[in-house]
Amino acid sequence: MKNLSLLLILAALHVPAILLAQENIGKERPKITSPQVSKDNIIEFQLYAPEAQVVYVNGNWMEKPDLGIAMQKMQDGVWRLDKQQLGSDLYQYTYTVDGVRINDPSNVYQVRDVNNVFNYFIGNGGVAELYKTQSVPHGTMIKQWYPSALNKAERRMTVYTPPGYESSKEKLPVLYLLHGMGGDEDAWPTLGRVAQIMDNLIAAGQAKPMIVVMPNGHTSNVAAPGSSEKGEYPIEFYTPDVGTGDMESSFMEIVQFVEKNYRVKKGKADRAIAGLSMGGSHSLFISAFNPDTFDYVGLFSAAFRINDKVKREVYDQFDANLKKQQANGLKLYWIGMGKTDFLYQTGVDFRKRLDAVGLKYTYHESEGGHTWSNWRQYLVEFVPQLFQ
Repeated sequence: MKNLSLLLILAALHVPAILLAQENIGKERPKITSPQVSKDNIIEFQLYAPEAQVVYVNGNWMEKPDLGIAMQKMQDGVWRLDKQQLGSDLYQYTYTVDGVRINDPSNVYQVRDVNNVFNYFIGNGGVAELYKTQSVPHGTMIKQWYPSALNKAERRMTVYTPPGYESSKEKLPVLYLLHGMGGDEDAWPTLGRVAQIMDNLIAAGQAKPMIVVMPNGHTSNVAAPGSSEKGEYPIEFYTPDVGTGDMESSFMEIVQFVEKNYRVKKGKADRAIAGLSMGGSHSLFISAFNPDTFDYVGLFSAAFRINDKVKREVYDQFDANLKKQQANGLKLYWIGMGKTDFLYQTGVDFRKRLDAVGLKYTYHESEGGHTWSNWRQYLVEFVPQLFQ
């Protein structure tokens, strides 16, 4: 009994040392849950900052996110912002404390968008339920390296395979899904919630099982920041490859790798290509340059010619290629654009090109602008129409 008591005393004496040795425990703070999301999407924010003078919440749902909304300081040193009524979506935010932008230390859920990192939360009901990991069969998301003749090196892409792919022998159709400027092969999986959307649509019987291939569209980078031999380099929005035609001209090496290494169908009717912004530009040029390759094309807030000084066949022969694409026929040419998107007029002008060659398309105009809120929604609307 004496030996047991001695052991308990020694253990108690060692507890503080063990806690101090634990690397990331840090100083104990008041227990705060932030943000708090009610069932009807009323949001409350809290931040413990007893020495701060001014604190703002900066959210992407706000009319002026850079200015934000001021929080109120309570006697316990906790700043609060109550009763923000939001809709059904995924939202990003940060705090500004005495002029310095910080992330919410009470919210471990973060996402990178180009060279910024934001906290995020997901509302309830409606389309937001598709962005959540639900209790349904899950597909697999992998980082796939492939040899690139363009880079004379391996490049990386993200590949989603649907539930049951590993145990099945069935061949599947493929959606090639392209990101925007400043993005990479991590953009659609994280900001776009591709795995969650695909799992949930397939489980609900609203989409056919398919493989989704998400390459890195910046050909001057072989992989996302921190995932290549370049190491932890400063992230550029406008990389040297933008507008050069390299991605568009070399894209078929990705298709060829996928069709050699994955169990896929290889016909035009079994291939789709879609992209947002710069990726929309890539998609329209790639599909026209290979006019008998894709039966489904999706343009989400698409740019057009990003650098009109570059002379490349993929650009210079576009109108002729577009006529070939129209003559070969497509099952779906889908265009989505927000009413306040800065590329709105670009979209108007591009649709006139399609009208001039008689290429039929489906046009969807939404509220809002050049945002992931729109692009996720466009994906949700586009995918159920594929491979029917």
